[in-house]
Amino acid sequence: MNTLTRLLSPREASGVAAVSLVRRLAWLLAGLALLALAGCGTPYATVPATGDGRPVMLLGHDPVAYFTRGQPARGDPKISVHLPERTYYFASAEHKALFEANPAKYEPQYGGFCASGAAFRIKLGSDPASWVIRDGRLFIFGDILGQTAWGVDPAWNIAHADRLWPEIRDKGWRGVSLMSYIDKVPHYLTGAQIKAQWEAKNPGRVHPTYDPGGMVNNLFLKKPGWRSAEGFGQPALGYPP
Repeated sequence: MNTLTRLLSPREASGVAAVSLVRRLAWLLAGLALLALAGCGTPYATVPATGDGRPVMLLGHDPVAYFTRGQPARGDPKISVHLPERTYYFASAEHKALFEANPAKYEPQYGGFCASGAAFRIKLGSDPASWVIRDGRLFIFGDILGQTAWGVDPAWNIAHADRLWPEIRDKGWRGVSLMSYIDKVPHYLTGAQIKAQWEAKNPGRVHPTYDPGGMVNNLFLKKPGWRSAEGFGQPALGYPP
């Protein structure tokens, strides 16, 4: 029970709860209608290759390069590895061989979706230019805001995402994310709450600003990684060939 309902009479509180339920149902119905039009999405943060349409991870960037070069590197579509429902490009045959010997070591965590969102059971965003390696694991973020939010408490985010990931791993990203916004996890934090935590840990520093593009674009109209691919508020990386 929230502060508002504690201050109301039982009848008034019941009315508030009913209104809240109606609003949630309206959001659910509207979301399901859009979902029916857009599809449930893929289980991994893939985009179709512009050439043959195969589902490509990391906008065609080489997952091994993060470990060997310490930076993102574009892969060559002629040097690729196909796994169920996802394809990786590599910058060299050596990188491809390393990956094939141990894919789990080099694949990004949480299907390549934003590691910050994964902590809240959300599968959205995938910017290969926003990343970090921690304890030998590659984490990708949707944008600078996601990376900043995750950096407030990496251990907290990893613990929650690791626990929730088996539940959502094989589900389409649109359907999972829609339901997670409607029925939030108990530990859910708003952007304002996360920003306040960051500012408390970083006094005197300016929190980064970034336009994430809106819920409709990110959840219904666009593919994972569209902002970095199309250059929405950042340099355009382009879609993979």
